[in-house]
Amino acid sequence: MAGAKRLTEGQLPRPKQIRNVAKARQLRRAMTLPETLLWNLLRKNPDGVHVRRQHALGDYILDFYCAAAMVCIEVDGLVHDMGSKPQQDAKRDAWLLAQGIETLRIPARDVLKSAEDVADGLVRYCKR
Repeated sequence: MAGAKRLTEGQLPRPKQIRNVAKARQLRRAMTLPETLLWNLLRKNPDGVHVRRQHALGDYILDFYCAAAMVCIEVDGLVHDMGSKPQQDAKRDAWLLAQGIETLRIPARDVLKSAEDVADGLVRYCKR
């Protein structure tokens, strides 16, 4: 097929959803402090681990995504414990798992305490 893009390991076929791509771009400009601290460490591809930030996938936007390891990394603040958010997170995690993507939820307070330790742990996890 002329012009067809071949998928490599760790990539999933998915239709582009323009509204999600635009929203992801917007979220990249408005990252929370814990997300920014973590991104400043992960953006340098430590130990060869490539991580994307605010990555649109299906109906969702993932805080961080490592395609090679098929791992979604979510930095969860207090809002994730309130209202219907735990049920929404569970639904999203189940959908991601059905796509073969594991979700790691990192409390924002852990990132604020030591972003370096969190980043090191994530890199080791993605390299396993």
